[in-house]
Amino acid sequence: MHQRSAHRSLLVIGSVALDDIDGPAGMQRDLLGGSASFIARVASYFTKKVSVVAVIGDDFPQTHVDELTQLGVDTSAISRVPGETFHWVGKYSDDLTSRETLDTRLGVFGEWQPKVPEAQRDAQLVLLGNIDPVIQLDVLKQMRAPALVALDTMNLWINIKRPELLATLAKVHTLMINDEEARLLAQEHNLHKAATAILKHGPSSLIIKRGDAGALLFHEGGAFAAPAMPLADVKDPTGAGDSFAGGLMGYLAYAGDLSPKTIRTAMIMGSVMGSFAVEKFSVDGIRDLTNAKIQKRFDDLAELTHFERITI
Repeated sequence: MHQRSAHRSLLVIGSVALDDIDGPAGMQRDLLGGSASFIARVASYFTKKVSVVAVIGDDFPQTHVDELTQLGVDTSAISRVPGETFHWVGKYSDDLTSRETLDTRLGVFGEWQPKVPEAQRDAQLVLLGNIDPVIQLDVLKQMRAPALVALDTMNLWINIKRPELLATLAKVHTLMINDEEARLLAQEHNLHKAATAILKHGPSSLIIKRGDAGALLFHEGGAFAAPAMPLADVKDPTGAGDSFAGGLMGYLAYAGDLSPKTIRTAMIMGSVMGSFAVEKFSVDGIRDLTNAKIQKRFDDLAELTHFERITI
């Protein structure tokens, strides 16, 4: 990747958590998890203008925060408060294609009301992680004039806070959800029809994450499909979607523009970073990557999808 001088600033609002994950490799306990943990780490490969707003309990290992800081991420708005850190316990099927939540302990995350520091309110790119849509909207009101606001959500909020979610959706540029969530939100099985319905609620683009089937982009100018990288060994899919988001938003910050062409390239970069994440547990797959390694996988994915146009 060539160096760019016009890096945009990226603000990430989301969870920093500890995960217990059971699956084919056995139980793995107290792994670093949470959307912000993956997004910020991945984005830091592309720009050093990444800030995180999150909350942790007094049981959270300081080494995880220190490591983010060493990567150049502004962690000053990660608040440590008395209580238990958000803790998720899940079990994956033997083929890793489905998972079951065994326990969710929100801890300090459950009472969290994010406050964006004055220094971060001018962030040009904002990623609102999967939290209560009322809180997402409150965070958005604290920002001044971001060029791009992307939002993630989940089935829980679609089911219990649909009106609030739709009100928040009307204020953002991009919605990033998986295919199950898109169908639930639109109440439409066909993804193209679902996208048309969702875009009527306000966002100018919709990104549908489809796991090992890649991701789809729908916007006013049409649609784009980003493939997933075929992998021989998958260990932990937990952070794949957040790593995709970190790669996409990080590359947009690095590129310095938000043209449709750049957004398509950013989606490919998202697929690249998601592919690294699933190869190891927690953030280990996205730890200590080099520009050369990222570039090679990007080139491999580009070659995988390249074909010549013909006239018949």
